[in-house]
Amino acid sequence: MPEIEIPRQFDVIVVGAGAAGLYTALCLPKSLQVGLITKETVTLSASDWAQGGIAAAIAPEDSPRLHIEDTIQAGAGLCERQAVEFLAQEAPSCIQSLVNLGVAFDRHGQALALTLEAAHSRHRVLHAADTTGREVTTTLTAQVLHRQNIQVIQQALALSLWLNPQTGRCQGVSLFYQGKITWVQAKAVVLATGGGGQVFAQTTNPAVSTGDGVAIAWRAGAILRDLEFVQFHPTALTKPGADRFLISEAVRGEGAHLVDDAGRRFAFDYHPAGELAPRDVVSRAIFSHLQHTAVDPATAHVWLDMRPISPEKIQHRFPNIVKVCQRWGIDVFHEPIPVAPAAHYWMGGIVADLQNRTNIPGLYAVGETASTGVHGANRLASNSLLECIVFGAQMANLQLADIELKPDISELHLREFRLDENDWQTQQAQLEALRDKLPRLVWQSAGICREQSRLDEAIATVESWQQDFAILPLSQFLLALRANETVNFQVPNIERQLRLWAETRNLLDVADLILRSAAFRTESRGGHYRIDYPEPDPHWQIHTLVQEHHWSKSIHLS
Repeated sequence: MPEIEIPRQFDVIVVGAGAAGLYTALCLPKSLQVGLITKETVTLSASDWAQGGIAAAIAPEDSPRLHIEDTIQAGAGLCERQAVEFLAQEAPSCIQSLVNLGVAFDRHGQALALTLEAAHSRHRVLHAADTTGREVTTTLTAQVLHRQNIQVIQQALALSLWLNPQTGRCQGVSLFYQGKITWVQAKAVVLATGGGGQVFAQTTNPAVSTGDGVAIAWRAGAILRDLEFVQFHPTALTKPGADRFLISEAVRGEGAHLVDDAGRRFAFDYHPAGELAPRDVVSRAIFSHLQHTAVDPATAHVWLDMRPISPEKIQHRFPNIVKVCQRWGIDVFHEPIPVAPAAHYWMGGIVADLQNRTNIPGLYAVGETASTGVHGANRLASNSLLECIVFGAQMANLQLADIELKPDISELHLREFRLDENDWQTQQAQLEALRDKLPRLVWQSAGICREQSRLDEAIATVESWQQDFAILPLSQFLLALRANETVNFQVPNIERQLRLWAETRNLLDVADLILRSAAFRTESRGGHYRIDYPEPDPHWQIHTLVQEHHWSKSIHLS
């Protein structure tokens, strides 16, 4: 990346450049100077990987009321009704806004094409072939890059929130950029960093999804909610050497069958809707079936057979799936696809209201990193891109606090960090070992099926790994850093090293939060399944709340 000098202050800083961050930046008033920070480039996010589509009740036979009921049904008793009503009622106008911006959704003639996905009672999912997320983010990115008031800062890493020590207000972020740490001030900070799928060994999320926003906000004292609820997508391509590429639910919506080695549609053994049951049900059906039929359930798979769909429809609707499967030697027109579940979406996150406000003044959260209450214990298919757009649009109403940003922020002093080559290589090896071991541990202990003894063991292990992490030379230096201290690094290849350090720190915190939340909730509901408590408990129709190191329950939801 060419070196550019970034301003020391903005009106608003948006962290994350997926659908939530991009649309938030576009919707903020044009009179504001916006800094859009992304640790990769503006085209690499989980939104970009979203295939299925975006849900909205726009058909004559559909209505926001039906969309609301489907969402609440999927949410297994934990949706906040006011938030769901807002989401569904705003959906049609937000779709129109995307069309006006140039998003090219598929059409039947002049009408927008709609498909059916699991747990929807109507055809209401808009799509752009099977790369809807890419179409949305590509269009939004082009718009962002044309906006004079938005400065995109790529390959920049937000390390922490900057809180005013007197008022507790969020007043900016510390940022690692172009080889040094600086502090950038703002009247408001919006976290739109997506999910944390990389904390699991099997995930459909891209490498950037390391739970950064949730971890950064938690360390600053933000209230988090429902972190135990993780949606495992039932059909990720499972082939040695291949990425866990998501095979969209829309494939099953269009008629594909889920079959075992004998060619039997086993999903009906577990739910009357078969392969169109809610995702958590289908994931557990595959998991349970493999437990009973596979030699090694951990690496085994079932089959997704697309041959019941006409070849013409497959080619038209799912060209990207066809292409990716071909790359791995699978001809979807003549053979089924090997699939197994993988971590896909995090229902929990930073508690945010309908205006995206958190409990920390000046801090906002949008998209998967937020917990607005729209998803409850299990997200309805294709409501995730919708949430990014509906709640991103709310930032048009942002009222900035009447506070003066100091025109010149002078550092207390410039610090340097040095480490010789051998010491750095030792430290890097330790970080890489943690980064490798952690997702395996979380997958085994807090994956599709959980139980107390395994959770307790994993919590103890993560705690010991956090202690190992804290005594690394880089950790001791950075964790002692005071607000407004700038750092220059005299270390080879520091960009890669510091990102490894920061993401490992965030993943350790996220792992601990998920494990403790899963141990705290002694029932099964939505995306959280306990072998030792296999049924929902009406006393647990409440949210799990986390602030700092304290877990509590919300009031009972009616």
